[in-house]
Amino acid sequence: MDEVRLVSDPLEARLLPPEPGGALRVALAVPTSGTLGMMAPAVLNCARLAVAELNAAGGLLGRPLELVLVDAGRHPRTVAAELSDLTQSGAIAAVVGTHASDVRVATVKALHGRIPYVFTPPYEGGEHSPGVYLLGETPARQLRPALDWLVSNRRARRWALIGNDYVWPRMLHHAAVAYLRAAQAQVVASHYVPFGELEPSRVLDLIARRRADAVLLTLVGSDLAEFNRAYADSHLRAPRLCAALEENGLLATGGDATGELYATMGYFGNVATDAGLAFVERYTHRYGWQAPVLNGHAEACYDGVRLLHALATRAGTLNPTAIDQTADGTTITGGRGPVTVRSRHVDQPVYLARADGLDFDVIDAF
Repeated sequence: MDEVRLVSDPLEARLLPPEPGGALRVALAVPTSGTLGMMAPAVLNCARLAVAELNAAGGLLGRPLELVLVDAGRHPRTVAAELSDLTQSGAIAAVVGTHASDVRVATVKALHGRIPYVFTPPYEGGEHSPGVYLLGETPARQLRPALDWLVSNRRARRWALIGNDYVWPRMLHHAAVAYLRAAQAQVVASHYVPFGELEPSRVLDLIARRRADAVLLTLVGSDLAEFNRAYADSHLRAPRLCAALEENGLLATGGDATGELYATMGYFGNVATDAGLAFVERYTHRYGWQAPVLNGHAEACYDGVRLLHALATRAGTLNPTAIDQTADGTTITGGRGPVTVRSRHVDQPVYLARADGLDFDVIDAF
């Protein structure tokens, strides 16, 4: 495959925009710093793989694709302002974002529908802004069946909800309260932690004092890894369900041998579907066996680049208004298999997996 050009300095992208009729540049908004910075290597690999495949097949609207890297691990307003400036200067034609929802909220407001924006991770639902297309799992698909499974199979009745302090955890917790009530379970503790300010001992003490027999974790990145390490070293052994734990985060944790660490995601690298196996083969062929491990966030970014291409190809343009009119029914196939756009969202299988050392054992699909 041809090499993919990635402009790593947004200032360079503004000062040296592509020639008229030349390459189409897409901003890749990914955390390369902060709590979520650990996701960047595999996400970047998957975005580059998607662009390489598309360019080898003729590019987008007859033009090659290039990527402009934007660090989405900074303050949401900073990220949004940079993406807005890149848009205003004509340096980018679209955005693919794999980052936290607080950055998404700020970015949607700043872009104001001027260019298409594909957002790829699990999210809280409810986003319907023009020009925004969402690949991520929403609470009814990601969270509810996993909670029901743990209530039924692990007799988890008293739940502690622990998350980072921003929109996604707060909205997931709000949904979880209703789901658990319907399952004849209850929430006995709820606690939020600002990014990078986790004090595991305080949270563990809260879980113990409230006699929680299960924990829903909406911590992310390094905060999630730090908490899971501390939990494994404690005397507590209640099941933990994570809504943002994937292979990279499990490695950062150092693995888990408690048998009680669960994750719910739309993709795990060892799901043995035809699409999943083919995706792993292509990734490994390009980057080798020692490449950053495939995971749900990285695969979703691959799908995000492919979805942007499919939406623009179907509409015959990158104009968001035109794309909105033709988006429904657009289908792509990535590591998760075929997914189809409906009302700017996609529906997809969601898996429940249990950590087994440094890997996941997928135990159910919903």
